[in-house]
Amino acid sequence: MHANNPVEKRFWGRLAVTSAMSEFYFSQNSIVQNMIHELKYRGNKKAGKFFGNLMGKSLLNSNRFHVDVIIPLPLFERKERMRGYNQSELIANGIAEIISKPVVKNNVVRNFFTETQTKKHRLERWKNVENIFYVTRPSELEGKHILLVDDVITTGATIESCGLEILKIKDAKLSIASFAIATS
Repeated sequence: MHANNPVEKRFWGRLAVTSAMSEFYFSQNSIVQNMIHELKYRGNKKAGKFFGNLMGKSLLNSNRFHVDVIIPLPLFERKERMRGYNQSELIANGIAEIISKPVVKNNVVRNFFTETQTKKHRLERWKNVENIFYVTRPSELEGKHILLVDDVITTGATIESCGLEILKIKDAKLSIASFAIATS
C-alpha cells in the first residue's frame, strides 16, 4: 500500500483521499469474485470478519492509515434488512479488531434505495448514487480521520458519493479501504 497506488489513482480529481487501499484485485470468474459472493450473496458472515482481519493487518503494516474511526459504506435500511446484514460493516468490524479503532454506524446513512450497480456502466453508476448519502451527526465526526470501508470498488461512484458527503464535515479527512478493486 504505497502512495499513488491504483486505488488512490481511481479517485484523483474526484475525491480528496488521504490514503486508499484494496486487498485484492477483482475480476470476473476469479477466486476473489467467489469470495465476495460468499459474503454478499451466500450469507457467509464469517468471511466478512476474515476479510476485515486480513485488511486490518495490511493497514497496520502499511503505516499510512492513521485513522480515528471506521465507517462501513451504508446500505439502504430495507436492503440491509432483506440481506440480514451489511457486508461492509462485517468487514469494518474485522478491521476494527486489528487496528483497535471504533466502527461508527448510523451517522452516515443512505437515504434512498438504489438499483444494483452490477450491470451499470460508469455514468449510470454515478447517476444511480448521486446525492444518496447523508451525515446525520456531523459534529461527532469533526476533525476526525475517517476510514470508509467497502467490499468492492468498481468505478468508485458509490464511494465517491459517500466520501463527498463525509468531506463536508468540518476538518474531516478521508481514507478508503476495500477488500477488492475491479481491474477494469
